[in-house]
Amino acid sequence: MKHEEIEAIVGGYHGDAFHILGSHATASGRARAWEVRAFLPQAESAEVLTGGAAVPMEKRHWQGFFAASLKGTARPYRLRLKLWSGEAAEIDDPYRFPPLLTDYELHLHAEGTNFESYRSLGAHRVECEGVQGVRFAVWAPNAEVVSIVGEFNDWDTRRHTMRLRNAGVWEIFLPGAGAGMGYKFFVRSKHQGYRQLKADPYAFASEAPPKSASVVCDLDSYQWSDFEWMERRAHRDWLREPVSIYELHLESWMRGPRGQALTYREMAGTLIEYVKRMGYTHIELLPVMEHPFSGSWGYQVIGYYAPTSRFGPPQDFMYFVDRCHQAGIGVLVDWVPAHFPKDAHGLVYFDGTALYEHAYPRKGEHRDWGTLIFNYGRNEVREFLISNALFWLKRYHVDGLRVDAVASMLYLDYSREPGDWVPNEYGGNENLEAIEFIKRFNELAHREPGAITIAEESTAFPGVSRPVYLNGLGFTMKWNMGWMHDMLSYFSLEPIYRKYHHQHITFSLLYAFTENFMLPISHDEVVHGKGSLLGKMPGDEWQRFANARAFLAFMYGHPGKKLLFMGQEIGQYEEWNHAAQVHWELLEFRCHNGLQTLARELNRLYRELPAMHQVDFHYSGFEWVDFHDVEHSIVAFLRRGENAADFLLFVCNFTPAPRQGYRIGVPEAGFYEEVLNTDAALFGGSNLGNGGMVSSDDVEMHGRPQSISITLPPLAVLIFRRRA
Repeated sequence: MKHEEIEAIVGGYHGDAFHILGSHATASGRARAWEVRAFLPQAESAEVLTGGAAVPMEKRHWQGFFAASLKGTARPYRLRLKLWSGEAAEIDDPYRFPPLLTDYELHLHAEGTNFESYRSLGAHRVECEGVQGVRFAVWAPNAEVVSIVGEFNDWDTRRHTMRLRNAGVWEIFLPGAGAGMGYKFFVRSKHQGYRQLKADPYAFASEAPPKSASVVCDLDSYQWSDFEWMERRAHRDWLREPVSIYELHLESWMRGPRGQALTYREMAGTLIEYVKRMGYTHIELLPVMEHPFSGSWGYQVIGYYAPTSRFGPPQDFMYFVDRCHQAGIGVLVDWVPAHFPKDAHGLVYFDGTALYEHAYPRKGEHRDWGTLIFNYGRNEVREFLISNALFWLKRYHVDGLRVDAVASMLYLDYSREPGDWVPNEYGGNENLEAIEFIKRFNELAHREPGAITIAEESTAFPGVSRPVYLNGLGFTMKWNMGWMHDMLSYFSLEPIYRKYHHQHITFSLLYAFTENFMLPISHDEVVHGKGSLLGKMPGDEWQRFANARAFLAFMYGHPGKKLLFMGQEIGQYEEWNHAAQVHWELLEFRCHNGLQTLARELNRLYRELPAMHQVDFHYSGFEWVDFHDVEHSIVAFLRRGENAADFLLFVCNFTPAPRQGYRIGVPEAGFYEEVLNTDAALFGGSNLGNGGMVSSDDVEMHGRPQSISITLPPLAVLIFRRRA
């Protein structure tokens, strides 16, 4: 042990502290001896406790480097300290414990195939040699030193430098550390003198922003009670079942009486009761992973493995998911593997190099969002992300992941000017590494019984929701962004002009069965000056609400699963504000209450009538009756269930002019029950309709031998079901 090495220990820059600190043999042959060395800047004096004896330690450096020589062979010991505060303390020396990660775990990590890497890296409460503590491990291959700092060592970056293992992983076992303690990794890079306190990429919990430390957390302490849901989910085919999703932002769905955000446990009461009463099958949460800036809505993630502490600890989020499942509600979570922010304590430049991101800005930076792109070609990065996806599915019982910004992952030139991107090895613009990552993610995610994955993908990339074995990307479903834009464009027009844009209603049926589509009216469409759903509708107040009712009914009739963002179901005037809450006070007014009642009734019919949900992804589930009445902006179509004889007739009038005696061809003779009329007084309409039932006539219409003569209310959708 040289003086320079002691100086390096005291300075916190020795690259192999375990070579110096702890117990070490100091003699050979018959005269055996060993020495205990410890860096204890918090202590005025120290003793080694072993074999019932207390051996004083000699201070060999004024900043707190102590050593004691002992005879015989090394054996277990503890340290007794007299602190500068005058208090006494007994501690276990972390440098007397062996490494805990196995070589096999490290091999899999380097290979990128340890898809439960969250069990190896991060902070874990363990027992070593009969001593309770926490094992810390972090991947930082280009660091010369990594130390763990936190409440347990007064945030001193010198006291607990870690052991470098294979594959660039650093680890240490800290006896006495426990759940609830805050910590960070202090990284000293080999390059350019880079030094930075970093949050743990694998942390299970974090401090509430603006604080940014990671927190030791024991997830095994929660006892789940959703066995029945998980058992049923494993045997469900969501492609053939109703999927009606209520998308929401936890912080702004509802606030407390003083404007404070509700906790996970509070939302487990109010939110679940509301969603169940409204008849939705699932909720979709904007990202719950820890993020420093609330204005990012969660899409700029720092703590990929930590639910945000804004609303409570991780166990409370488990409780929320558990209660959702007990109420029969599925939970989907937005997942963001496309990019991450540049906050200094996060993944950026983690070990003084571009570790998680690309070093080259033309590949590694999102120009629009000011964020960084993951390097999908790196084994450890793919493992980090795939492990994270499986972590939410396994440890939090989440039912599915909606993957954000997939288009930005697929294309190297996404939102880039010519010359500002790097072609792939074949000269194309496809991100081949990201495509392979997405396929592998989907393969592994679908091994979790009943789990689904949904792509927010806005281009014509082929096979997004086709299985990987058929050369698809492997998602369960894909958002139908084309339908969304066409519909919002059509309904924003004054009805007198709609006949010139009739193709917006019909075009989506040309490609509706090329993917497993979900129809989204998401948060992105009601923010940043786009206005709310109601705000997009033209006309006076009555017409705006009638348009909104017709829009929702047409959406529920169109093939594809459904998604609606919070606030749109009550006709909120203002666009979404993440810093406020849904304007629930509007429900005091008849028009808003009526729209909410319609949304609830649509969900009920959607769940109960097989023709509305069983065959969403095959042409046999949809049949045009008539789309040629362009002049009056009227369309009619059939939806069929797996039993072709089980059908519903939808008739849509997208102008404010009522139509008397309007004749529609029907497949079979009989009585046709009016199961829904969006103009009903119950929904805030004018109550013009057909008295609940019409009878077919022997009059040929629309190529069918039978037809019905109906009254079409203004700006309304009617649904008929044949009765014998």
